[in-house]
Amino acid sequence: MGAIASPCSPERLFVPERGNERAYRDALGSFTTGITVVTAMTDQGPIGMTVNSFTSVSLEPPLVLWSPAKSSSKHGSFQQAVHFAIHVLGAEQDHLCQAFSRGGTGFAGLSWTTSKEGVPTLCDTLARFECRRSATHDAGDHSLIVGRVLRVALRDGEPLCYSRGMLGRFAGRN
Repeated sequence: MGAIASPCSPERLFVPERGNERAYRDALGSFTTGITVVTAMTDQGPIGMTVNSFTSVSLEPPLVLWSPAKSSSKHGSFQQAVHFAIHVLGAEQDHLCQAFSRGGTGFAGLSWTTSKEGVPTLCDTLARFECRRSATHDAGDHSLIVGRVLRVALRDGEPLCYSRGMLGRFAGRN
């Protein structure tokens, strides 16, 4: 739980363990990510979840991965979904981030369509990856869901970013 002496000052070096969960989360939060919304269709209708745990796995074959928390009420539905879509949000789409965050309104009042596989797809996101589940792996308090990308939609624009608990925009350099 205590800090370990570090030759690099002013950094704090610690072992992630019970009692310093906040410091560990803060360290993870220093890695800026994009924001996505993952969607799928269930017997009860469309579901969606705001996610920042998205990454490319392979170009050949085209594979991507995302990681839902097991504590999420939607975890089981996403783990069982054969098809899903991952939507990369543009800088102006923080309303979609909020809509699919815990306690959000979901699809209510939003414009959406369905893919050939019946997956709900959101309109005008920065990118969309329409996937078929390839593998699911246990990963502590999360699952890793790997998807084979069937189709991609892409538009120009700046990404919505998440860092240190805040939404923001990418400030590029020329």
